[in-house]
Amino acid sequence: MAIKSDRWITRMACEHGMIEPFEAQQVRYAEDGAKIVSYGVSSYGYDVRCAPQFKIFTNINSTIVDPKAFDEKSFVDFEGDCCVIPPNSFALASTVERFLIPRNVLVVCLGKSTYARCGIIVNVTPLEPEWEGHVTLEFSNTTPLPAKIYAHEGVAQMLFFESDESCETSYKDRGGKYQGQSGVTLPRA
Repeated sequence: MAIKSDRWITRMACEHGMIEPFEAQQVRYAEDGAKIVSYGVSSYGYDVRCAPQFKIFTNINSTIVDPKAFDEKSFVDFEGDCCVIPPNSFALASTVERFLIPRNVLVVCLGKSTYARCGIIVNVTPLEPEWEGHVTLEFSNTTPLPAKIYAHEGVAQMLFFESDESCETSYKDRGGKYQGQSGVTLPRA
């Protein structure tokens, strides 16, 4: 397996619709000229943006977090350009970009240093071969203070690893439970 460069990512996005919408260069400024957290193609990856819909974790119901029986009432829905995550809590969001992963590619997501240096950790499981959809992002606020996440700006970097052979069984072949997800998707048992 080899990590793929900006040229490969651009070719796959343009010819095969691997990332939509796609930005072929790093965008560092908003249309009004304001500085933003960058997104778009980087040297060996693609920096994704956060959509403006959030699910912010709350413990007002004193529930137990159970991935096999997740209670939707544990979240407060919020829509806006900036989400404030309570101290020592987390929020879910979705990427603006939709992905269509080739059968011989695995994608690993890492947080951007701008957020990591503020105590905000981004967690995403790998995008497996032939997975498609919008990526659900988890933002953990590890600080004792409220923390901001900005919609429409870069939040994480996707790294693409291409194998010299296709996998025997892809995510699509297995009928993965998160195949084709759109928007923020909660845990499914």
